[in-house]
This record gives sequence, C-alpha cells and structure tokens, in this order.
Amino acid sequence: MATPPAAYADVVARIARATQAAGRPVGDVTLVAVSKLQPWEGIAPVLAAHHKVFGENRVQEAQERWTERRADIELRLIGPLQTNKAADAVAFFDVIETLDRDKLARVLADQVQRQGLRLRTYVQVNTGEEPQKAGTIPADADAFIAACRKTYGLEPEGLMCIPPVDEPAGPHFALLAKIAARNGLAKLSMGMSDDFETAIAFGATSVRVGSAIFGARTVG
Repeated sequence: MATPPAAYADVVARIARATQAAGRPVGDVTLVAVSKLQPWEGIAPVLAAHHKVFGENRVQEAQERWTERRADIELRLIGPLQTNKAADAVAFFDVIETLDRDKLARVLADQVQRQGLRLRTYVQVNTGEEPQKAGTIPADADAFIAACRKTYGLEPEGLMCIPPVDEPAGPHFALLAKIAARNGLAKLSMGMSDDFETAIAFGATSVRVGSAIFGARTVG
C-alpha cells in the first residue's frame, strides 16, 4: 500500500480521469475521504495535502477526532444515525447522508429549528433492499423524499446508496440516478474504493473513498 499522500494523489488523479471520460468537467466530483476508524497519523498527511472533505460513521468518534481540528473542513456523516444522536449530529456535521426514515426526519427537522442551523441532507436508498442495511427501499423513495420536503421542511440535496457487495454496482448506481432525476435532486453520493470510477460514469457527484487512500482498517 502506498503511503497516504501518494495513495491520495492516485485517487484524485483517477477521479479526474474518470470524470473526463464521462464527458464532465474536472472538479465535478467531490472526494469524501472516509476517515472513520483510521489512526490520526494516517489522516494527518491527507489533511496536510489540503484535502477538506471527510466522512465519518459515528458521531462520538467524529467529535473525538475533529473537535479541535474543525475549522476549514467539511464533515459528512455517512453511517446510520440513531435519533438520540441527532442533536449532536446536527450541531457537528455539515452534511448528513443517511436520512432514511420518518422518525429521523422528524427529529432532524426539530433540531434544525431548535439550533437555528442549516443542515444539508441526502436520502439514503437501500437499492439492494438488503435487510441488514439502512435506507429507504426504492419503491418508497419518492414518497419519503416528498415527506421530507412537505411534512418536515427538509430539503434533501441528493441521494446516497451502498450497493450489495456481491452484485455489479452499475445497475444500483443507475437506479439511484433515476430516482434522483425524477425527484429533481442534483447530487448523488455513490461509489467507494472498489467502484468509484463506475459511479462517476453513472453520474456520481461525490464518492466516498477510504481504503484506497488510507489502507485497510485494522478495527471495526
């Protein structure tokens, strides 16, 4: 495994090539460096390379890692969110990518009002309808997006998915793009270390890359 700066540079270059190959302007795809469960000595060189967008799975872990380093970075919550952590999540994260059920939408909306903050959200769609994964199923996605807007006053900016590991990712990315298009959503968070170039070909506007930058996690 290359050291993080070299691996990071390689991922950035691959994103640029895939973006150009898709006929899109360079810079059209945001790299979310997935720092969850990584030691700080692995993250620090990427931060020093002026990368600004990081993804975390858990609220408390993110607070412990980033509270003293919060300035000038964008933090995205990319793991499932329990409602009892919603207040902290709204206060700490710039983007919550795992909005997936009415109860969570209601609590997030309440916290946005209480804290007087602007919250960017993505609706997570369980494109593979896997029982162990979070996310609204595709058949319910339109109604849930409408409820987020009309009932809860949230304005999701896009959709997120995690395809099944044992299936080709392309059809799942295509499905997510189709749901987004018919709901007027411009952002697609899809693609990880093994498939981000495929995701870009299907219209990803952000990709969540961890192991290709930092190496395999040793915990979790």
